[in-house]
Amino acid sequence: MRPRNVVTAAFYGFCVDMFDVYLPIVALAPATAYFEPPGLSPNLKTTLYYSVFVASLIGRPLGATIFGHFGDKIGRRRTLLVATGGFSAITLLIALLPGYRQIGLASVILLLALRLLDGVFLGGEYTAANPLAMEYSPKQKRGINGAFITAGYAASSIAIAIVTAGVLYFMPDGGPGAPFVRWGWRIPFLVGFLLSAILFGYFFRVIPESEVWLSASKSPSPLKEMISGPNGRTLLQVFIMMSGVWLAFLAAAATLPRVLQDTLRMSSQRVTGSLVIVNAVLFLGYLLFGQLGQTYGRRRMLIIGGLLNSTVSPGLYYYLMIRGYRSTLEMTVLLSAIEVLAVGGTLAIPLAYITERFPTSVRASGFGAGWSIALIAPSFYGFMMLGLARFMPYEFTQLVLLAIGGVVMAIGAALGPETKDFDLAEQSSG
Repeated sequence: MRPRNVVTAAFYGFCVDMFDVYLPIVALAPATAYFEPPGLSPNLKTTLYYSVFVASLIGRPLGATIFGHFGDKIGRRRTLLVATGGFSAITLLIALLPGYRQIGLASVILLLALRLLDGVFLGGEYTAANPLAMEYSPKQKRGINGAFITAGYAASSIAIAIVTAGVLYFMPDGGPGAPFVRWGWRIPFLVGFLLSAILFGYFFRVIPESEVWLSASKSPSPLKEMISGPNGRTLLQVFIMMSGVWLAFLAAAATLPRVLQDTLRMSSQRVTGSLVIVNAVLFLGYLLFGQLGQTYGRRRMLIIGGLLNSTVSPGLYYYLMIRGYRSTLEMTVLLSAIEVLAVGGTLAIPLAYITERFPTSVRASGFGAGWSIALIAPSFYGFMMLGLARFMPYEFTQLVLLAIGGVVMAIGAALGPETKDFDLAEQSSG
């Protein structure tokens, strides 16, 4: 099996994964009225909107832990197939959901429950696929390969924006009775189901088991080994670093569509068009950051990225929100692209970094837990914003979360070693 094929498969898998995760951010943003009880305050509507997104993020650490354990115990490929089949089915079920007018609050409860279960299977997919891809990557290409896989987030965001824009063009939003709100939002989810089904078929027919895993000794209890001794200390360091990465990323990139639509009063069509441009820039930025990490060291670039996120990024975000009212569309898109690149670019590095921090016997468990458990607290950023709103205007609360995330990221990275020269076939990271 050629390493390029495995890396390309992991990239496509991450695209589909992120397509499912971020569908509610773009596709449901114009259609939240379909699930909302009438009479909600604007802040509660925003919190409900974030909760739908957060539900899958909470499920991902649970899925990463479960599937990471079995990825180390019975193989990366087997767990990958189960996880991919699972989130394919869940995405289809979400596309078929009735709304508040049909079944009342049960529609919201079902949506949140399915998103939570979806997150469990999505966490399993990347927990198996990404260590598999890194174990097939030569040492001198792991950084750029990891960045390329992570760039699947930007590619999926472009795909979501294009699909949603196309549906909105033929079925405009504009109120509870609008065609997009009543049923048009289902089309992007059906596209997500088809992409997931194709991914499952490709993994089943083409992708082999990891040769590094096959040749390594197996742990009788990967989860126990992961949380004890040197691996436990590694997990704590990775957890601190990724908590900062996720907090900064979610506070900026994940809230951008809502900021453009609600705060800057952009139409749904303009929001989706702007997101295509922003994420095209981010895709190239991931590759740039991945190469910088490969050349100058992952640890160094993560520290620099954290410092930028705690200083430059809040300033950019402030200018985007405050001055955006009087900015041209072109200036708003430019500032959005710079902001997302500054915050999101550092996410290109951890995929390779975390897999390099754990030995083969617990690599899937360590990667899954390190990447996903740190998502739990940052996933409640919507509620953190409500809490901070007691002391400052609500729309400025992202600035505080951005700064905190950047500081925590830099501290976490500084606590760990450089890893770019580590041989994954060895049994410990030293």
